[in-house]
Amino acid sequence: MNTKQTDNGYFNYARRKTVSVNVGGTPLGSDFSVRVQSMTNTATDDVERSAEQCTRIAQAGAHYVRLTAQGVRQAESIGMIRNLLRKQGCNVPLVADIHFNPRAAFAAAALTDKVRINPGNFVDPARTFKQLEYTDEEYRAELQRIHDTLVPFIELCREHGTAVRLGVNHGSLSDRIMSRYGNTAAGMVESVMEFLRVFVEQNFMEVVISMKASNVVVMVEAVRRLVEAMDKEDMHFPLHLGVTEAGFGEDGRVKSAVGIGTLMAQGLGDTIRVSLSEDPEVEVPVANKLVEYITSREGHAPINGHLSAGYNALAPARRKSILVDGRVGGGKQPIVIASCNPSDIKGNIKPDFYGIDDTSIHFVEVKADTPVESLKHLNDDPQAVLVITPASVNVPGSVLAMLHALVDADINCPTVMHVKYEDTDSEWLQVKAGADLGAVLMSGLLDGVWLEAPQYPDQEEVVKIAFGALQAARLRTSKTEFISCPSCGRTMFDLQTTVKRVQEATAHLTHLKIGVMGCVVNGPGEMADADYGYVGAARGKISLYKNKECIEKNIPEEEAITRLVDLIKQNNDWVDP
Repeated sequence: MNTKQTDNGYFNYARRKTVSVNVGGTPLGSDFSVRVQSMTNTATDDVERSAEQCTRIAQAGAHYVRLTAQGVRQAESIGMIRNLLRKQGCNVPLVADIHFNPRAAFAAAALTDKVRINPGNFVDPARTFKQLEYTDEEYRAELQRIHDTLVPFIELCREHGTAVRLGVNHGSLSDRIMSRYGNTAAGMVESVMEFLRVFVEQNFMEVVISMKASNVVVMVEAVRRLVEAMDKEDMHFPLHLGVTEAGFGEDGRVKSAVGIGTLMAQGLGDTIRVSLSEDPEVEVPVANKLVEYITSREGHAPINGHLSAGYNALAPARRKSILVDGRVGGGKQPIVIASCNPSDIKGNIKPDFYGIDDTSIHFVEVKADTPVESLKHLNDDPQAVLVITPASVNVPGSVLAMLHALVDADINCPTVMHVKYEDTDSEWLQVKAGADLGAVLMSGLLDGVWLEAPQYPDQEEVVKIAFGALQAARLRTSKTEFISCPSCGRTMFDLQTTVKRVQEATAHLTHLKIGVMGCVVNGPGEMADADYGYVGAARGKISLYKNKECIEKNIPEEEAITRLVDLIKQNNDWVDP
């Protein structure tokens, strides 16, 4: 990612230019508005129920609906669902979601509007998490196998006017890729580039790409690295953005806003999904709010700024600042300031400061367009902490421009971002704060946040949103992190009820990440970042994982949470509430 491109993308909002891709008559790309999508959680073979849910998702404001196709039969069912919807006057394009089964992809290519395949398991065998060794000749043979499998699939998609999404998931990279690149963002990029080169060679450009992870930092890095890799090879495919397994409720909304909002602020993203462990219709308004908020800054007054010398735009490191009062800056975890009274906070998650007046620290509040030359005197004040308020409708752009200028001016006091919103609607506040705070936190240049919403009725929730943004950015952990998938037709249990029950049993284990996954197709891989996993194995049966290892299989669902707690205790990770 060269400096000129990054400067433009970091400080001034403008959509990245892409080719256009036609998906069932609803095209996407930079010439069109950012599209929103969701995924059904009905059994795909239940044609009538699936069609009803597709209609509800479309009526909620989605441009596309995705359905799982585990096999050829489900792919054929999607074709029947599409026919039924068209007869009912609903023209929403349908996307078939394929895992491990090229035969299902070939069937879907003739029956649906877009087929999503995963480079991690479309040609490569299922993962065993084994280290594999290849000679260069053997590796070239593997690439030839990918080529030979893709070419007839591409021709079938071309024949039927079917678009393709190459969907890479951090948790489902092949053993081949992980053996050579590790379970990394760079590995995700190479996984998809292998496939893209075949599509380009075949002159098939109806391709969309997604790079998803439950870890927001990995997801953001992977997308940025992909854009750089595509630019080097003169590729300009549209991007689908999403944080997979984002979770439930406020956590899922804030985490999604941090990841998707950070990238959209750079002009990346042509279609998005907010993946929540809730009914799919509920995802759509959240995504539409995020699109509306980010794109509303289009055409804003230009922000002058340059990336600081030596800044790594792909994988930023924390800015070095002095330590003030033993707790702010100096590499410590970022602080949280709140505009409320201590009596407003009933739970265990408490801000570090209630306002900035009654403290020995010298908080200096300035607007983001203040010339940094006027702030050099702060280096002479060992108690100074700079509090930056936005100076543009492009909130993160203006703050980031000042932060980079501070680095170049060698001003080393800690920095805090102060944002204020007038919203009283919780979802709007979660989306705006997550997107704005996240885009700046992910730069590594902040030592704290101050989220203010004076009209909001619950000030404790305002504080929780600030902490949620920090946790999503992997900068400060304040609660158990639940990695829970959005429900789909593969889910083996009532996901919403189960997530709540797991949360009730383990929410006090703030040092742990716990995965709640609906099926074994994605579960073991997608929750690879979790310490423990609760995965649907069959109807009424659960398997429990410690990291990537399955410890207990096919436990009756009614016993599973008790057994999960026992497993945590056996590994000495349990603490009493």
